[in-house]
Parts: sequence; structure tokens; C-alpha cells
Amino acid sequence: MTLVFPDHPAFDVLRFGSETPGTIATLETMASHPVKAAAILRALATGKRVRAHNLTTALVGAAPRWRCPAPAAAAAPEPHPEVAVLTPEALRRNGAGRAGIVLLTGPGHALLPGTPARVAAAFAAEPAMQALYGDAVALDRAGKALPLLRTAFDPDFLEAVDHVGPVVAFRTAALARLGGVPADRPGLEAAGLLLRLAAAEGERAVRHLPAMLSVWRPWDAPLPVASDALREARRQLAGVPSEAGPGGVLALRRPLPVRVPAVSLIVPTRDRIDLLRTCLASLTARTDWPEREILVCDNDSREPETLAYFRELERKGTARVVPCPGPFDFAAMNNRAAEQARGGLLAFVNNDVEAIHPDWLARMAEEALRPEVGAVGAKLLDGEGRIQHGGIVLGAGGLVDHAHRHFPGDAPGYLHRLRATHRVSAVTAACLVVEARKFREVGGFDAGAFAVDFNDVDLCLRLDRAGYRSLMVPGAVLHHREAASRRWTPAARQRHAAEAERLRARWGAALAADPWYSPGFDPRFGSYLRLRRPVDQAPR
Repeated sequence: MTLVFPDHPAFDVLRFGSETPGTIATLETMASHPVKAAAILRALATGKRVRAHNLTTALVGAAPRWRCPAPAAAAAPEPHPEVAVLTPEALRRNGAGRAGIVLLTGPGHALLPGTPARVAAAFAAEPAMQALYGDAVALDRAGKALPLLRTAFDPDFLEAVDHVGPVVAFRTAALARLGGVPADRPGLEAAGLLLRLAAAEGERAVRHLPAMLSVWRPWDAPLPVASDALREARRQLAGVPSEAGPGGVLALRRPLPVRVPAVSLIVPTRDRIDLLRTCLASLTARTDWPEREILVCDNDSREPETLAYFRELERKGTARVVPCPGPFDFAAMNNRAAEQARGGLLAFVNNDVEAIHPDWLARMAEEALRPEVGAVGAKLLDGEGRIQHGGIVLGAGGLVDHAHRHFPGDAPGYLHRLRATHRVSAVTAACLVVEARKFREVGGFDAGAFAVDFNDVDLCLRLDRAGYRSLMVPGAVLHHREAASRRWTPAARQRHAAEAERLRARWGAALAADPWYSPGFDPRFGSYLRLRRPVDQAPR
């Protein structure tokens, strides 16, 4: 889907659409993989359309369909006794009168019918809520509609991409406590107010209503401010050093402490020296960090070449080998190495992962060292250069799913989520950085319940319960040849099914409603691939 929007940074948030593979390219790919193509045709012939779609996505890559019907906006905001619909300029000039709620809007934005009443009802049901935003539909020059499906409030994401404003509702009293709407950052009033409100009164004061509230027609609106001025205002709003990236996305660079902690890189393996040698060579040559150690968790390797390699690693001081005998237990192996680790930061890295750029660890560590952050994940690319991991989404694909799986490696992601650091419910332990004290505080990986699968999801959810958020950092990019050393035996499938049931039993409520993923996407498919019919939900 190709959409055309004005060339101005005010509309950068809309430039995330990616074109789908052409029919000819898809047919050529299927023709070169006849066995996989036959499985797709069998699924179609037996009426298993969702399975056929997912198999096709895995073979030819993701083909998201984000088109939706263009809704009809109200000719004028419907009057409501509790809600004043105003632009920032009108609010500064005339005030809100007696309205208890101010619904900010802007040029080119029109409310959908019923929005003021819906906003008033949401505030009445949530007395602690001080600000509320919803979803929107943007129309390009040809009238094609692009849904903007947002998530729960995420200040990290908002600082990098203004994906929320300007249609945001505030309690009038909250605006008064903030000193009103400032005039120094035109076009960013709502984003600035939300960040200040969350800093002053807590992030739960800002809520998201998963419902379409407005229509955005960029071509019908005058440009709010000169391009350079808006870009500079966005950098100032972020409040930390940043790097301007594609699509106007800011890569925020958090300051590191003067004395950074050592990092313990923990790599589990059983033989597979072909993978391990590549992994460790990349960690040694392409990791910029002043003090680090590598711990190799050896799960009964037997091949002479592997054992000789271990001796070489220890003789050169490249790595310490931690014996982890017995049946393969990914969680227990990592826990054992973590107990022996000397670093203040732990970096769990699979043996089938390869570092690409030397700054990968610094980008992850500067987030992991923030007091409020727990687990930090990276953008991982598969063997074909496509997205293998962009965070973990709860509920998608039937249980959990890697966000943006099979999208092109250079895709911006939905709302630029493959370019901007943002909050997620979980990240994969294939490349996960966490402070050692936080990891130990929650008891590490739960080897008793999740020996092999879902231990990373469980760890992140326990960290979240302890007050530590999980972040996905797209600026850290590595290769991951997923499950290259895994063999799916009948016993392995049985264990996987048992661990999936334990995950449902422990985290069923969380799996049903991921706050960092929109319910507007169909959970039967991979993440960010298909829309579903609107569902009524309370603010989150």
C-alpha cells in the first residue's frame, strides 16, 4: 500500500506503510519451494485459510493489509456540557469556560460522531484519569485510509515519534496544574502536555481508549510551523541527546554513568561449534564496551573440535566455560552462569546470534541501566535478512508472537516501531540485557516451569510486576539464525505444549490484553498483519 502525504515533518508519523510483495515475486518464491507451496495449497484446500496465510507469510515475507474504510467525520463537534473542543490557540485565547474536560484538536483533524460523549463517559468512569487519547484514521491525497492504532501510554515512544497528538482530552483542572498550554512548541502541544503530566502525576494519569475518535486529513491543513523549527522543537521535547533517523524518528541516546559496569555475556551451547565460533567471534570483535566477560554454558558438548575450542577460549582468556550437565535446560543454564557472572549487567545471547554493529551493546545497556527499566531487547534479523524479533506481543498468533516477524529487515514497522525505542510486554532471551540486581531480585528464569520455552516472557512479566518495564531497542541490530540447533522430537513437542499451558495458567489475563499492542489487529494472524472489526474496550 503506497500512501502519499505532504513532505513535512508534521506528517512523519504517517510514513510507515510498506508495499506488499508483488504477485509475480510471490509466485516465483513459491515455485522455488515446492514442498512448502504444497503445504500452503493443502491448507487452502481444507479450508484452513489462517494457516495458509501464516505459512505464506513465513515463505514469502509479511504482506500487511492496513487499509480500512474512510469514516465520515462530523461536520462540526457535537456540543456536550462537559467537553470543550478547542485548538490550543483558542484555549489560550478564550479558556475552557465551565467545561470540566478540554478536548484539544488541530487543523486537518475532525472528530467522529459521538466522540465528545464517549470521552466524557470515559472520564466519568475513571476518576483518577487526567488525560485520554484514542485512535484515528489518516486520509492521503487520494482518500485512501490508514488506521493509526495506538497503545497504552509510552513516554519513551512518544519522545521518539509523536504518534499521539494533537487530538487529546484533558481534565481542565489538570491543565491548570500544568500552567495551561504553552505557546513555544506549536504542533507539539499535546505531546508536551502528556509528557509533563506523566512526569508530575504518574503514567497511569494518561490513558488510551482503543476506539476511533478522529479523522486526519493532512492535505486539508496548513502546515503548523517551518520544518526545521518543528524538528528542533521535537529534539528539545525529548530532553536527551538524540540522533535523527529515517522517517523523522529520533533515536534517543541515554547518558551513561561516568563509571559503567562490567557486562557478562552469557552464551549457552551444546556443541555446534559452527554457530558458536561465529557468535563469539562477533561478540569479541564487534562489541564496543570497556569491560566485559564471556561465559559459555556448556551443556555436555562431546565433539572433540568443540572441546578443543573450549580449551583455546580459556587459554586465551576469551571466555570462561561453565559446565551445565544434564538434559537441556535453557533457563537453568543461564541461571547458573548468571550466578557466576561478575558483571553488573547481564547480556543473554543465543549461540546462533551474530553481532553486526559494534554499538549494539551500548544502545541496549544505556536503557537497561535506567532505574525503571528491566529487560531490554534488540531487533533481530533472520537468515534471509527479514525481521525475526521486534519485541514479543502477547495474544497474537494464539499465544505469543514476535512483533513484525517476517517483515523486511529495513521496514519501519507499524507507527515506526521498528525504528523507535518503545515499550513491549516481553523480549526474547536470544538477546536480552538486564541489570544483574534486577534479574536476581525477581529470581532469574523460572527453570521449574519454563525450562526451554517462554522463560523470557515469564521473566519480563515478573520484572514488570516488580516495577521494571521492558523495552525494545531497534537501534541494536543482530542476526539470529533462530532454532538452528534445536530438534523438534516428540518429547520436545510434548514439553513445549506443557510449558505453553503453564504460561496460560500463570499469565492468562496478561495474554488476553497486551497493553503495548492494539486490539484492532486480528490475533489469529501474525502481529501487525491484519485488522479486525472494532471492539469496545475501556481505557487502558
